[in-house]
Amino acid sequence: MISKIAYGMGDVGCNFSWMFVGNFLMIFYTDVFGISMSAVAALMLFSRFWDAVNDPVIGALSDKTHTRWGRYRPWLLIGAPLTAVVLALSFWAHPEWPAAGKITYMAVIYCVLVLGYTCVNIPYGTLCGAMTQNIEERAKINTFRSVSAMVAIGVINIITVPLIASLGRGDEKRGYLLAAVLYGCIFAACHIFCFAKTKEAVEIPEKRSVSLKTQLSAVMKNRPYLIAVAGQFLFGVTLYGRNADALYYFTYVEGNKALFSTYSLCIIIPSIVGAACFPPLFRLTGNKGRSASMFALLTGICMIALYFFSAGSSAVPFYAVSCLAQFFFSGFNTAIYAIIPDCVEYGEWKTGLRNDGFQYAFISLGNKIGMAIGTSLLAAVLGACGYAANARQNGMVLAVIKHGFTTIPGVLWVITAAVLFFYRLNRRAYNQIVREIRERETV
Repeated sequence: MISKIAYGMGDVGCNFSWMFVGNFLMIFYTDVFGISMSAVAALMLFSRFWDAVNDPVIGALSDKTHTRWGRYRPWLLIGAPLTAVVLALSFWAHPEWPAAGKITYMAVIYCVLVLGYTCVNIPYGTLCGAMTQNIEERAKINTFRSVSAMVAIGVINIITVPLIASLGRGDEKRGYLLAAVLYGCIFAACHIFCFAKTKEAVEIPEKRSVSLKTQLSAVMKNRPYLIAVAGQFLFGVTLYGRNADALYYFTYVEGNKALFSTYSLCIIIPSIVGAACFPPLFRLTGNKGRSASMFALLTGICMIALYFFSAGSSAVPFYAVSCLAQFFFSGFNTAIYAIIPDCVEYGEWKTGLRNDGFQYAFISLGNKIGMAIGTSLLAAVLGACGYAANARQNGMVLAVIKHGFTTIPGVLWVITAAVLFFYRLNRRAYNQIVREIRERETV
């Protein structure tokens, strides 16, 4: 139990950094730091080229790590405190700097932040598969992770806007910086606790020298894994694009930034309950991908319906539909991460090659590329439509912001459901695969 709680706390830390970045960094850049939408869009795309290099490298390095604490846990101990410092620097703004200086500082610090997060998140995500090979236990571990994440996201979204105002005392620059320092400390503390109270129990074969071409070839033969990567890519586009849009939505469409905290407060209980509903649905279906598909479809339907309501003029249906959408989304969030460790065993069974960190790196990369496309497209379209920071927006900008919060993510969730419907690795097949792998090891 303490190991499950500790693993869940790792995702609390992840969200106090990355969800804070995903939800608030874009509006910080445009409305506080004074950087243009086009520059922000270009940065989000550029940083993914950087991810394409560092994600597989960090995944491979974590696979090759050998310490008395294991392969993946030491990365949490060392990487999290260093990344916390960079998180604070990311929200250190000087609006009087020249435009070129702002863009240079933003690009360098953001790329270092992305690298730091990669050094923590990839080993953290891979750690689940190293803790146990029991498919039911993995489902429970990922449920703890998802419930913890939903609590953290809810807390962040509820408190951040008033926290920035309170800490800043009228100075948004100071408020954002102090909030980032606080969240960085939480990020580091949670991962150190995760390091201390988890254990890598699965015996992983000693690594032989394997070329990048061989590893990529093995990945391409792993059909469940390729579906998981596609699901993570769509998840990244939808989640982070909508999250980046959310504060714009309540600020400019609803006309009240404080409603963002009200909205976040309303959806926190459905988040927790929805995340906890994955294990019983998995027991019913026996297929994590099909479970994720069902959750994604229902999330999409709810988000499309949300377009027809407003937090101001039709508050009850708006918040009711929002709660339903969040309930189904939280179940999906648990299911999509529970899929990943099982694909490692499938790949080992299919190809004879086990490369946990390398595979999780491409899962992470798919999610981050989706994030880049979602956020950069939002920034580019808003810029093209004439977005003006801290001003009354024109009709086109308001329409883009509203659709970005409702119908566009709704349609993307339906597409995600269709992709994950084809995931075939069920409980019976997985257990047979694990038995065959163990039989090979004893020969």
